[in-house]
Amino acid sequence: MTERPQQYRFHQGDRVLPFAAEEYDARLAGLRELMEVHGVEACVFTSMHNIAYYSGFLYCSFGRPYGLVVTPTQSVTISAGIDAGQPWRRCHGDNITYTDWQRDNYWRAILSVTGEGRVIGCEADHLTLVQQEKLNAFLKPKRGVDISAGTMRQRMMKSAAELEIIRHGAGVADVGGFAIREAVKEGARELDIAMAGRDAMELEIAKRFPDAEYRDTWVWFQSGINTDGAHNPVTSRKLQRGDILSLNTFPMISGYYTALERTMFVKEVDPASLRIWEINVAAHEYGMSLLKPGASCAEVTAKINTFFEEHQVLQYRTFGYGHSFGVLSHYYGREAGLELREDIDTVLEPGMVISMEPMLTIPDGQPGAGGYREHDILFITEDGNEDITKYPYGPGFNVVG
Repeated sequence: MTERPQQYRFHQGDRVLPFAAEEYDARLAGLRELMEVHGVEACVFTSMHNIAYYSGFLYCSFGRPYGLVVTPTQSVTISAGIDAGQPWRRCHGDNITYTDWQRDNYWRAILSVTGEGRVIGCEADHLTLVQQEKLNAFLKPKRGVDISAGTMRQRMMKSAAELEIIRHGAGVADVGGFAIREAVKEGARELDIAMAGRDAMELEIAKRFPDAEYRDTWVWFQSGINTDGAHNPVTSRKLQRGDILSLNTFPMISGYYTALERTMFVKEVDPASLRIWEINVAAHEYGMSLLKPGASCAEVTAKINTFFEEHQVLQYRTFGYGHSFGVLSHYYGREAGLELREDIDTVLEPGMVISMEPMLTIPDGQPGAGGYREHDILFITEDGNEDITKYPYGPGFNVVG
């Protein structure tokens, strides 16, 4: 019987990446500086966000492990045979395909790059217990170093190229928002309105990025009681006159996530709802004015808390006031060090990207019941911020249908 390989290189077609090679080289240079500080000889990345950030390849695991190995001289993605040459076409650096002829060929492929007995950097917030055991068994590391916090801090500071793709994303989110506004009418289902927004965004992404892969763009469009949670899925509920609505568009461009979120009402808004809506809009505007270099996330949060407390609605706040943007989605990635919460002391700096998104949820049965949320994306600049979200917020534009 012919001996079956444990791994091979399947490189075919033209390489297409969201950024120039120089962008990835700069990211890898920053990573290697971090590795040198911590004495790390090889990093083994397993998460979608770090693999995408350092190589451009956004994997689809479908029950299989994927990786990126970075040493002082190499950057190698590790992918499954089922994907053939696509991972190489979509990654910066080398690519090794592992086979499933033998269990754990994934780790043998990683070992072929790292060697045994090295100081290994890994992501403690992503590596499972099973995979950690296999890492130790195959690589026999001298010691392990959790590199996840350092890589998160690197991802929080955006390059000019990243700011450009995020700006495009915000523009695409606006396109989806306007398509949804046009689709809102009494009797329409949440599902149909959400599809209108998603279709408009995917077409717009294809127009702006004709060489990209198109995946993962989505909409959460909620109505009535379904607005109470920020991440409630779409249903087939039909819109009724006077309903509170929550518009949420989420374009995904080469792993980069952006968002637009707006409170809306169908045709009319009652006085109790209008009062809560206007308070939340005022908090949104106040919060955006606070986002500037030198302000800490905790300080911004405390000031908005005080504002809500003065209006006697702080008890209706359900989560923090904003978060970072970059390589992330609703099922991967998180830059938890840049969130507007009481327990985050990170100081804002130029080059960071953050949202302002206050939300109040009034329980069902009370006057003004429902979830109210406005959301803009802001670039932190040298002397303040730039709001890159252009779709209008507030009652003047968003009583529709």
